Amino acid sequence: MTGWFSLPLLTALLLLPGAIASAQEVSEPDSFDRIQAPAGSNNSTPSAANSEPEIEDPNNLRPLAQDNTLLSVEAGERLMSEAGDAVAQQDYALAIQKLQQSREIFNQLSNFHQQLASSFNGIDNRISSAQRTKALETAQMRDRATFQLALVHRAQNQPELAVPLLIQIIQSQQPTRDLGQQAYQQLLELGFVDSPYPQQPTSSN
Repeated sequence: MTGWFSLPLLTALLLLPGAIASAQEVSEPDSFDRIQAPAGSNNSTPSAANSEPEIEDPNNLRPLAQDNTLLSVEAGERLMSEAGDAVAQQDYALAIQKLQQSREIFNQLSNFHQQLASSFNGIDNRISSAQRTKALETAQMRDRATFQLALVHRAQNQPELAVPLLIQIIQSQQPTRDLGQQAYQQLLELGFVDSPYPQQPTSSN
């Protein structure tokens, strides 16, 4: 088996549906503005209107759902999309960097949601269940980014870097799931394993 992976197929795999997000530059959140006392005032107590900014809709404060934060699903998907663009340009070093960042974001999100699920277990099962679902969803995204990273390493003829990632996917996904089977197929094509899975039925005469 050859360790090379054809560029058209690699590019197609890196642009899997659901992983495409509009590519935007990641910017750091703006710092909070300092609240200054009005000119000419000494130690007088500011009025309530000047001491606190007005909040139009407190229920709409969801900064982590915006595009300008790194700790979000949107940021991870954006990095995956940028990695796909880099592969299309054969800039594998940039693709690896983007996929590693995406993988780290999804892994952190999954761990945080799992920790919250454990904390609320037996206290508020509604929150625990919702956080466990988010943990599973972000873990799936992490494994997808890991799979694409393994494909890039394989395209660069670096099986020693691809194999550990593929094994991690199988451990996380289990061999019975689609992504786990795809990872095992990559191991088979690399020659790391020699038994096909799932086993092909033998024809009887």
